[in-house]
This record gives sequence, C-alpha cells and structure tokens, in this order.
Amino acid sequence: MTLQLTLRPEQSEEELRALCEKKFRGPLRYFKILKKSLDARKKSDVRWVYTVECGSRVPAERPRTYAQITKEAPKAVIAGAGPAGLFCAVRLLRHGIAPLIVERGKPVEERAEDVERFFRTGVLDTESNVQFGEGGAGTFSDGKLNTQTNSPLNRDVIETFLEFGAPAEIGYLSKPHIGSDRLRGVVANMREFILANGGEIAYSSPLEDVKFQNGALSEVNIGGAWRAADCLVLAVGHSARDTFEMLFRRGFFIEQKEFAVGVRVEHLQEEIGKSQYGSQYKLLPPADYKLVSHAGERAAFTFCMCPGGVVIPSASEEGGVVTNGMSNFARGGVNANSALVVQVKREDFGGEHPLAGVEFQRNLERAAYLAGGGEYRAPVQLAGDFLAGRESCGFKEVLPTYARGTAFAPMDAFLPAQIVRAMRAALPDMDGKLRGFASPSAILTGVESRTSSPVRIVRGDDLQAVGKAGVYPCGEGCGYAGGITSAAADGLRVAESIVQKYL
Repeated sequence: MTLQLTLRPEQSEEELRALCEKKFRGPLRYFKILKKSLDARKKSDVRWVYTVECGSRVPAERPRTYAQITKEAPKAVIAGAGPAGLFCAVRLLRHGIAPLIVERGKPVEERAEDVERFFRTGVLDTESNVQFGEGGAGTFSDGKLNTQTNSPLNRDVIETFLEFGAPAEIGYLSKPHIGSDRLRGVVANMREFILANGGEIAYSSPLEDVKFQNGALSEVNIGGAWRAADCLVLAVGHSARDTFEMLFRRGFFIEQKEFAVGVRVEHLQEEIGKSQYGSQYKLLPPADYKLVSHAGERAAFTFCMCPGGVVIPSASEEGGVVTNGMSNFARGGVNANSALVVQVKREDFGGEHPLAGVEFQRNLERAAYLAGGGEYRAPVQLAGDFLAGRESCGFKEVLPTYARGTAFAPMDAFLPAQIVRAMRAALPDMDGKLRGFASPSAILTGVESRTSSPVRIVRGDDLQAVGKAGVYPCGEGCGYAGGITSAAADGLRVAESIVQKYL
C-alpha cells in the first residue's frame, strides 16, 4: 500500500508509522519512506509531505549481479576519478570489464590535507586541490544530488550512492545532499570496491597524450609512460585545461560552450530561514533557495546554493582566484552562500578558437587575484555598496567565510561591464522574490568562474568522440553534465555503450 501523509514541523517522523498502522488497520511488517518534501507555500502552515509504502509482507530485494572478468575484456582506461569516472568504473566492473582509472590528483584523504593546507597557508598544489583529485570538484561542495535532467539513470545514481554508504535519506528527499564531509567516505568506499573487484587506480598520473592506429585508439600516455588501450573514457572535469589543449592538438572536434560567471553571495542563514519559512524556521532544516532574474540585459541566476556553508578558495592554477561553495552534511554554519552568475555568450570570448572560453575564465581569475591583493585573497564588496556604485570599507552583520582572507574591491575591477550590469539589475529583482537577498550587509565575493565547462568534446550517437574511435568524452568536463548526479549518470551511460561495443 502506498500512502500520502503530512506532518507539521514540530511532529516527529516516528509518528508516520503509527499513521500508517491506523490507515492500514493491521500490524505492519514493512514500512518505507519513498519521498519526502517540504511544502512551504504558506508560511503559516508549513508541512512535510511524505509518500510511504507499507504492508504485511517485506518485498524481496533485487540482488546486485556481477559478471566474471575475462581475458577477452577490452583494455579500458578512465581518465578522471570524479563522479563520471567512478560511476563508469563501477558499472564496467558489474559487466566484467576491469578498468584502469588514471587520476592526476591524490586519494581523497591526502587531497583533503592538501586543500586544508592551501586554505591555511596559501601554498597551492596545482595537481591536488579543490578541482583535482579523487572524487572530483564535487567532493568539496555540498554534495547536492538534485538535477534538472530527467534520466532513468538518476535513480541508479542514488542507489549506488546508498550502496557505498551515503545517508539513507538521499533515497527519498526531494532535494537530497550528502555533504562534503560524508561524501569523502563514500568516495573512499567506491575506491575500495573498484580495487577489490579487479580494477586499478593510478594516482598522480595525468593523461598526457593519446595515439591512434587506423583511426582507432591504440595507446595512452599516462604520466610519461605509454600503455596499450582499447577504449578511453575522458572524465577529466571542467578544469582540465591542459588536457583540452592536448586534445585540440590531437585533432579532436572541440566546440566552444557557453557558461556563466559572477560571484558568491553570502547572507546570514537565519535570515534566509525567516524569509523562506517564517516563524517556524527553527523547526526546519537550513533553508535553501533558487532564483532567476530577467530584469537586466542578460539573465542572472543563483547556482549551487550551500545552506549553512562557507565560500572556499578553489584555484587550480597559480595566480588566479576562484571561489566555490561548500557545506557539510549538517549544514550548521552561520552563513548561507550561493553563486550569483550571469550567462557568458560566445561573443564575449573574443575569438573563434575552441578554447577561447578557457582563456576568458583564466583572465577573470587573474584579474580577481590582482583585485584581492595577492596570496589568493578574494575581492569582496557589500551588496548595498555594489548597488550604489561605491567601494566598501567595512563589514556589517554578515562576516566573510572565505579562508584565504578578503580585500575590499569593486566587482567591476575584474568582472566585465555586461556581467556587472546584469547583476545590478538582478539583485533587487531577486529581493522581491526572497526578502533580504539584496540586503546591504550581504557580501559579494569574486570570482565564480568554474560553473561549468567552457568546451564540449563532440561525440556521436555511439558516445564516441567524432572521428576518434575508442574515445568516450564523458561528464561535466567534456560538456555533457552539470553536477554530481548528471555526471555520474553520464558515466553509467558511457559504460553501457562500451559494454555494447566490446562484449
């Protein structure tokens, strides 16, 4: 039996079972929450809405199946151990293909130490940082799993995360998240599974080159050594700029792809809760939001909102400032933050070169570094001063969380004029949808430049790179995803295509 039930914020979730027994009119041997969402349309009557399944019999679980690895299986190499690469590897193993994952960065535990050292000292490891290393860029985020894509593989992604230790609630929350702290353990569990079932992982081993014979992949160069390969999955992430350059030299069909840039905006989490939920906000989880504005000459939108989170230094190249947001599972921080970004159009890149968007991003990051005064300090401006066109000279109720320190600087010191104009139009417009969003004390921190990949490595219907048989562009870096879930789903999709071709 499937039931729709509601609870008030002050009610315990333990009351659901009693409600089910009352409606079922008998003892329950099976009870499962299928979906949980928050209905906050009326602030005076906020409710949790549940879909639950219950009954007198426990349904049999579908067993996980694994094929035996054989000598006939193709030599498969996966470049990148982010969500696309890891999920691709797990799916290949289930079909009996043992891949080699090559990762330019370090295992997630060592990578976390390098990230913390950068936050503390400003010493950047360009191969082990927020962008590069086991788990991918999403490891240092909020671990959000909601996606705008409507793929049947999305459920596979959730089930796989649960299998490797993600919190049980991601299986039924309408806006699931794992949190950066717990995501690291899930990534480590996936690694151990891959190694225990015949896969290999080579760390600190960037993909440096590829060779083709008779139009098909024959070898890959990993950290300076050539290795035979039948297929290569390019799951390199959106910051693998040197890899994009290598692929361009090797004649891959690469397209410019539009993306978005802007800043991180920080508010007090308590104020966001009051605006979203009214007086009941303390009884509910930290509130989130998602806003879009068409008030300016270009659309602006919020992205990667991190309730109770921090703004983090996310550079992967020396001499550039990059920001991102991160929350742990509890989302217990004082501030809320999100990206406030504006669409960048191809004409902004200033050229037809396929990698022009990469250089556009790089120039913004270097300009932000200079505006912050060096040492990876970030330029900041209060929202009220930004709207008034004046420089800031002190903080108010909101204090910045960016670990490397900040320096007051106007946003137009590093952002293009068209981006600044669109943000100035968007802030008051968004304030009309979420009261307090344009609060004078809100902090704008720059620059948010790595929202998505600036390129697309073009692939055909068989998911192989056009004219490069055996190479499979995959995930966010190659232009086919926009977050953890969609990247992981693309990894599953590519794995199935490889299985179909070789087995």
